[in-house]
Amino acid sequence: MESIRAEILNLNLPRTTAARIVIDAPAQQIFDLIADARSHPLFDGSGTLQGSISGPVRLHLGAKFGMAMKIKVPYRITNTVVAFEEGKKISWCHLMKWTWSYELEDLGNGSTQVTEIFDASDIPWVARKWLGVTGALAHNPKWMAKSLVRLKKICESN
Repeated sequence: MESIRAEILNLNLPRTTAARIVIDAPAQQIFDLIADARSHPLFDGSGTLQGSISGPVRLHLGAKFGMAMKIKVPYRITNTVVAFEEGKKISWCHLMKWTWSYELEDLGNGSTQVTEIFDASDIPWVARKWLGVTGALAHNPKWMAKSLVRLKKICESN
């Protein structure tokens, strides 16, 4: 049996990582799952996401949603959706100002290329320090690839 893997991308940008996968499902189906913060624990590949604790059923530009997290210690974080293009792109950030984005490209024939991007290129020094302490930049590419593989399995099984 062939192992499913996502491609880790080298963007050559400071504090920015990305991964990509092709999912045999329509872009809108995938986007609907990503736009529901309550579903994020289902495909989180980092093990840091403990659950959705607040927010709308469906995310939209400006929506705020809270998540229970654990990186060394448990904490809660409130995210704000900062980019939203129906069926194509969604991004959010929190008080540390880095963004998580999902970009979807319809490849035709019911396939979609999904790229997950973590961008901490323009963040305050305290946030840079937190990234260093947690080792997140080193772990993120692998965690994002794992998340995309989980997303693929969920979307292709529906």
